[in-house]
Amino acid sequence: MSVLKKVAVGLGVLVLGLVVVIALQPSEFRIERTAVIAAPAPVVFDQVNDLRKWEAWSPWAKLDPQAKTTYEGPPAGVGSSFSWVGNEKVGEGRMTITESRPSERVTFKLDFVKPFVATNTAEFTFKPEGNRTAVTWSMSGHNGFVAKAICLVMNMDKTVGGEFDKGLASMKSIAETAASR
Repeated sequence: MSVLKKVAVGLGVLVLGLVVVIALQPSEFRIERTAVIAAPAPVVFDQVNDLRKWEAWSPWAKLDPQAKTTYEGPPAGVGSSFSWVGNEKVGEGRMTITESRPSERVTFKLDFVKPFVATNTAEFTFKPEGNRTAVTWSMSGHNGFVAKAICLVMNMDKTVGGEFDKGLASMKSIAETAASR
């Protein structure tokens, strides 16, 4: 066997091995972060349920303050939606509230257009703890082959979860200030 054939066979085996490793990665993902906020659940819930309030605490709003945003539907609750077109850090997409239970849960359908096409579910849950509220922000979805490959080199839990941490910290500051008034 010539050297060129050996190299070609070796590369083929490597590519096949990489394809197998990618294919064996989990198809479903969930990213989740929790923060405890010294404010009653209705105050914290309002920060999430009214999409126009997101600009004050969303970490993605800070990554591209020049992003073009559009609101549709009711000002808050089920059917309220927010579309954005921004720089490479925030991309393009739309989120729509699909479930809203006062002071308990807000669920969103997230449709990403750029930098990649994906549809995920995001959810906020609120659990009163005396005069405080535990808020959990999560996102779940399905990883196709390309997303599985990206996850081999990029830790999405750390990347997106880190942004969730920033957003929850900003929300905490805003909600605690509002609750103290």
